[in-house]
Formats: sequence, structure tokens, C-alpha cells
Amino acid sequence: MYMDRAGLSGEQMMLRAASRAPYLERGEELELAIRWKERHDQDALNRITTAHMRLVIAMAVKFRRYGLPMGDLIQEGHVGLLEAAARFDPEREVRFSTYATWWIRASMQDYILRNWSIVRGGTSSAQKSLFFNLRRMRARLAQGGDPLGGTAAYQEISVALGVSEADVALMDMRLSVPDTSLNAPLSDDGDSGERMDLLVSDDPLPDELVGEAIDIERRSGWLHDALTVLNARELQIIEERRLTEEGATLEELGTSLGISKERVRQIETRAMEKLKSALERKNSAFQVA
Repeated sequence: MYMDRAGLSGEQMMLRAASRAPYLERGEELELAIRWKERHDQDALNRITTAHMRLVIAMAVKFRRYGLPMGDLIQEGHVGLLEAAARFDPEREVRFSTYATWWIRASMQDYILRNWSIVRGGTSSAQKSLFFNLRRMRARLAQGGDPLGGTAAYQEISVALGVSEADVALMDMRLSVPDTSLNAPLSDDGDSGERMDLLVSDDPLPDELVGEAIDIERRSGWLHDALTVLNARELQIIEERRLTEEGATLEELGTSLGISKERVRQIETRAMEKLKSALERKNSAFQVA
């Protein structure tokens, strides 16, 4: 942490500078805003932002319950303050503090959402509203004798914030349970393994999936080549009997080919023997290679 000669940290120096900064009258604020917008006067920008650092600090105090460093919140708020100065239009006759409040809050909220959990969440405006209002509504319901966790409470919050009850329950769980490393030990003695050991999956490993895909592709190619040893009638019978989801019956094929179903069976048997021989030759050649 940076310390000046008086032993003050960077955060303390920032707080002291903000407390000493003079307030701006409406006319003076307007003049500075015009100088910054029209001439990019850096001194005008510095005076505007310095005078409004009290607003940044006050808002950072409101967000400190999320457990993040005050110095970081103030820095993020300062970024929002600069963004507000870059976008502020003095012709609208709105006080700069009113306009800057939204940008300061948005900057701090984005920082909190990025750092609250390693699991990304709160990407939509409704989810952000749920994240930052859930604690307040939970406290209000608890005071009214309706603790959060019941269906009625979730339903009331979902209607008020425009989200589903499932989203309310999920966000409540995220706010109630901190992130835990998968490499954390299961017990204090360290001899019981890690949490990762409990995540057992029955799915095949990636190398097994790749190997199976390669085998399927290879067998498909072999079958395609083997089918070329059949004549037209044998190929038709094999395709309609063996290579369709609902294989044709011997009687149906006999009728369409103008032969008896016994003759169809004989042709099918001979064709299967030819395919078997062709596939065995392919397999033998592959193993030799």
C-alpha cells in the first residue's frame, strides 16, 4: 500500500482531498462543464471531478456491505464519474451530480458483479436488479415475519423485480453460500482428499469419445467399400433388409422382385457371406498396416 510522508495511505489521501474540495455553485459548475465540453479544458475537468468525489465516496460506503475493498469501489466510482463528465450535456440544465449518480452507481455495480463470484452472473438488467435488491427485500420480509425461503416470499420478490421464482431461489443461494475451491480439503486433517474427488462422472473420457468416433468412421468406410462386391439384386436386398430402420420382410421383397421369399433368403445369406469376407480382408489389411 502506498503511503505519503505523513503516513497516509492512498485511500486516506483521496478522502482528505475530497473533504477539502470546495462545493461548486450551479453557475460555476455550468461554466466548467462548458469549458470541458467545448475546449477540453483539463483544469475544468479536474475541478468538476474533485468537487464530486464526495458523491463517489458516499456511494462506495453504501456498497461496502458486499465485502469488497473501499479503495477499489472508490476507484471504480471515479471511473464512472469521468464517464459522466465525458457524456454530460450542460445545455440540458441538469445538475451534474444528478447525472453523474447513475454512472457512478453503474460502474460500482459492474465491479461488484465481476468480483463477487468466479461464476459469472447478473448479465441482464433484471438479474442485476435482483442481485442488488434481494438483500433489501429479504430484510423487509423478515421484519414482517415472512422469512425468505418460502414460496410466497419468492413469488412476491419475483413479481416485484420481474424475474422468475427460480431465478430468485438461485440468486438467494448464490448470495448465501460463498465460493468454495474444488481443491479444498474435505476435512481439517487433510487426509480425506479434496472436493474434486466427489465429482465423479460416468461419461466417457474425451480420448474415448474421439477413439469411438474414429472407429465408427472407419467401420462405415469399410462397409461402404464392402458393399461394392455385391451385385444389384444382392445390394437391394441387403439395403432394404439390413440398412433401414424398419427392414422389409422376405415376403415383401419376394413380391417386389418377383421371386419366392425362400429365394430372397438364399440371396441374402450369400450376400452376407460376401460382405463378411470383404470386411475380414479389410480388417486384416488394417492390422498389417
